[in-house]
Formats: sequence, structure tokens, C-alpha cells
Amino acid sequence: MTKVLTAVAWPYANGPRHLGHVAGFAVPSDVFSRYLRMAGDEVLMVSGSDEHGTPILVLADKAGVTARELVDVNHAIIAHELADLGCSYDLYTRTTTGNHYAVAQELFTQVWRNGYMVERTQRGAISPSTGRTLPDRYIEGTCPICGYREARGDQCDNCGNQLEPEDLIEPRSKINGEVPDFVETQHFFLDLPALATSLRAYLDGREASRTWRPNVIKFSLNILDDIKPRAMTRDIDWGIPVPLDGWRDLPTKKLYVWFDAVIGYLSASIEWARRHGDPERWREWWNDPEALSYYFMGKDNITFHSQIWPAELLGYMGKGDRGGDPGMYGELNLPTEVVSSEYLTMESQQFSTSRGHTILVRDVLTRYQPDALRYFICAAGPETSDADFTWRDFVQRTNSELVAGWGNLVQRTATMLHKNFGEIPVCGPLEPEDEAVLAAVETGFEVVGGLLRRQRLRQATAEAMRVVGEVNAYISRTEPFRMKGEDQRERLATVLHVLAQCVSDCNTILAPMLPHSSNAVHRVLGGEGEFMPMPTVTDVTDLDNGSAYPIITGDYSATPTWARRPVVAGTPIGKPAPAFVKLDESVVAEELARMAN
Repeated sequence: MTKVLTAVAWPYANGPRHLGHVAGFAVPSDVFSRYLRMAGDEVLMVSGSDEHGTPILVLADKAGVTARELVDVNHAIIAHELADLGCSYDLYTRTTTGNHYAVAQELFTQVWRNGYMVERTQRGAISPSTGRTLPDRYIEGTCPICGYREARGDQCDNCGNQLEPEDLIEPRSKINGEVPDFVETQHFFLDLPALATSLRAYLDGREASRTWRPNVIKFSLNILDDIKPRAMTRDIDWGIPVPLDGWRDLPTKKLYVWFDAVIGYLSASIEWARRHGDPERWREWWNDPEALSYYFMGKDNITFHSQIWPAELLGYMGKGDRGGDPGMYGELNLPTEVVSSEYLTMESQQFSTSRGHTILVRDVLTRYQPDALRYFICAAGPETSDADFTWRDFVQRTNSELVAGWGNLVQRTATMLHKNFGEIPVCGPLEPEDEAVLAAVETGFEVVGGLLRRQRLRQATAEAMRVVGEVNAYISRTEPFRMKGEDQRERLATVLHVLAQCVSDCNTILAPMLPHSSNAVHRVLGGEGEFMPMPTVTDVTDLDNGSAYPIITGDYSATPTWARRPVVAGTPIGKPAPAFVKLDESVVAEELARMAN
């Protein structure tokens, strides 16, 4: 048994999630975690809503509410969306908890004590019309390095270099287009150059492991070439206070949202342990060097997870050029792997909530089965290259692969069992074709499992569906529906028993990708209760300040093992209900019309 931390990107609490968001972090991390639980590993899957930063203040002002009121609403929306999608978090929490504040301040303080947080004067961007600090990502201009015209104030997505807002040529505010004023202000900077040697040694080791996706490790190593100190505090009145004398009581000096957001992986683990009555248990995933950690996100967040977060951890442990000592949390594990997905577009255009070119997760889940969406992401998502979501492709994959392929196999098998025996019959002597299909399906556990462990989700899904195709071909070869005579009764029983076993096995293999329908198929085959445990949204009280908020959690101890479990002769099989809903072709036109309105 291996301890595995699944660290899932924290959705920003500025509104409901769209498909582009969950395709990059939510479904891939859940499939990975569900598989590892089935394979016997001890998984801790954590995340939460990222709730600080100027964008929240901007939206709250527009809505006429406080920042806290805004994130309270959006956190609850996002938590329900992710739970309805089936994301099996051990804890999905938020960054406005007392626990997170304490953990973030501890890390900042120890990094400062070790000498890796240095005070500097910076020219900060201020909105002339409001006097409020503009966040780096809300300033656009031309990159001074490569000339890209839509570079952001924190980095250029074209060349990958870190930037400061004042570096941009012709900077402008994304909020209202005005040219920002730049004024001098004092801030703390994470001294990345003093940590660069340790960072490079870490990344060189990860490159040597050959487990990281090539685009991720290449990008991560390239950004070391021009590394420089990076501001970790901001002039803003919404965020975590700087925990140092002389700064603590300054109302507009707060920790940079990206400094505190990545700390959420640690703070959520600590909150999970506290809520389970064993406050130190988080250390099994963070202090044990044999434990593994996988960080799931979209490619626009690679910098913060392969450079900023490891640098924070190294600085906290005193493992840079200046030395130092670990703080109260001790020696903390660096990420084993940063699992970054590419971008998902929609109908060949980028998702854009402001332009109305989007589809919200909650709308899809209201109109379609959650596993239909999960299947699309698993089979055609932006795993290692950009991918495009189209309604025509969604309908086609649902109907031709889920319904006509897997769903039809389940339906035909259960119908024949119900009609001919009313139960799973006793298996007679196996013929070579029976043994061949059983062996082919059992091999799927090893092949699909190996792909899922390496986060090769698209290949794993294709292989699982190839196994389904093998079983459908077995039906075509044996033609049990033609076995009518009494003299064929024993052979019919054997074929249907083999089919029941194959369907059960395929259901297990597909369960990480399709947890909702795996429960439905389990019931079709006479099972009771849940086959794959599902998450729940629960209201809790803050452990430190008494406020209430919803979390996602769940008991996943009953997760089935990743192996064949023999079907039991005599198990009653009732008249089956379809596991999947076939979509009418009119869905394409209807959804495109919704987008146009």
C-alpha cells in the first residue's frame, strides 16, 4: 500500500465552473484517485475554493455585495457541481477558513525566518479611477521579450517568461481598458534566485524519472533560465494578513493570492486530519519520503506548481543557498508529478464567460447524465494536446460508444439472463472461445490499470472500450439469442454465465471513469448498494472561528478492488433498465441555439 496525495487545482470562486475547467483538473484527478483506491493505495484527495484576490473584489463591487458574501455563494455552487460530477474528494474546503489562514501564515513566517522572503520596493499598478491595486493577471500588454500582444502582468503565455506589470509595453487594465498608474510600494519577494540551485536539482530529478509529461518538464526547466525574485504580498484589503510585526495591522497589505492558494494542498490535508480526530495524520502524506503526490491542473498554472510551490516548500525547509531550518510542519514532500492538461476549446473557440461562449457544468449536469460528460472528457479531453468540445461530437460519442457499445452490451446480457433464467446460471464446461474472451477481459485490468496509474486517461478509456468490443464480438460469435432448444440449455447457461462475468469485469474496469453508471450496472447484475462510493456535500463549522460552510467529503473505504470478482450463480436478474440515455440528434441544434442567445 502506497500513500498517495492527489492535489487538485483550486477553482477560483468567481462563479460557476465551465467545461474547460473540469476537463483540466476535476475528472482526470478523480479517475486517477478512484483507480488508485481500487488498486489498494491509500489516497488523500484534497482541494477547495480559491477565494482571495482583487478579481473577487471587482465582482463583489459589481454585484453590490461584500467579497465574503460573493465567495460564500460561489463556493457552495462549485462544491455541489463537483460533487454532482462524482469527484471523490476526501476534503474539498476553502481558503477563507481559520485553519488555512494559520497554515499560510506559518509557511510565510518560516520562509522569512530562513531568509528567502526579502523586502523590496516595487512599482505597483493602481487603477486611476478606483485607487485599488490591479492584480497582475488583470493587466495586459505586449511582452517585452517575444512581442506577444496579449501577455499578462505575471507571465507571457506565448514564451513562458515571468513578467511584472511594469515590464509590459503599453499596459492596460482588463477591467476597463484604462492605463494603470505605477506607484512605489513595499512588498516581500520570494527570493527565487537563492532557491534556484535546489529547484533545478529537483526538476532535473523529475526529468530523469521520465514520468512528467514532456511539455510540463520542458516548460518548468525553461523558466529557470530567467528566474528572479517574485512579489508575494499585495496592496489589497481582501486576503490573509502578512504575519509580521509592523505589517500585521496594515489593512491593505495581504499575502499574494497565489502564495496562499498553493498552500491549500497542505492546509486542506491538515483540516482533513483534524476533522477525522487525528490531527497529525496528514503527516503520513507529507513527511514520509516514500509517499507520492500528484498535482492536477491546466497548463496555465504550471509555473505556480513546478516553481513557486516547490520554492515555498524549499524555503520553508531551509534548503536554499542561505540554509535554514524547517518550521513546525517539518520536512515536506515536493510534488512527485505535476500533471498538467492542455486547453479545451468549445466549438473551435476559447471558452469565454464574458462573451457568452461557454457552457456551465451545472447546465450540462441538469440536462445530461454526468457519466456522459465524464466519458467525453476521458475519451477526448485535452490530456496532452488542446482538444475541442463540440455538441455533435458529444452526441456521437454518447450514442455510438456509451449507448451502442457499452450500454448495449449490458442491456443485451441482462435481458438474456432475465428472459432465459431469471438469474445468473451455473457455468458448464468452458470452450476455447469462452476461455479466450475471459482471458482478454482479465488482461484489461493490467493494461488499463497501468495506463491509469500513468495518467494516460485517453489511452486507458480506448483500451477499456476495446475490451467491451471483444465481449460484443463474443456475442456475435456464440449467438446465444439463437439457442432455443432444450439440448442447448447447458451451453446457453455457460455462455450467459461467461457474459455476466465479462460485463461485471468491464464494469469494474470502467468504474473509475464512469462511477455513476457503474452503480447502475452493478444493480442490473443483481448487486445491492453502491459499487463505487460517491461524494457528499456536508455543512460543517469552521474548526477555528465557528463560521459555517459546505465541504465535499465521503467514505470511500468500500471501494471495490481492481480485480475480477467471480459472479455468483443463482443471483437474481430482474428486467434491466437502460444504464445510458440515447441523445436525439436535435440536441446539437438546441445547444448551439442556446449558445447563440
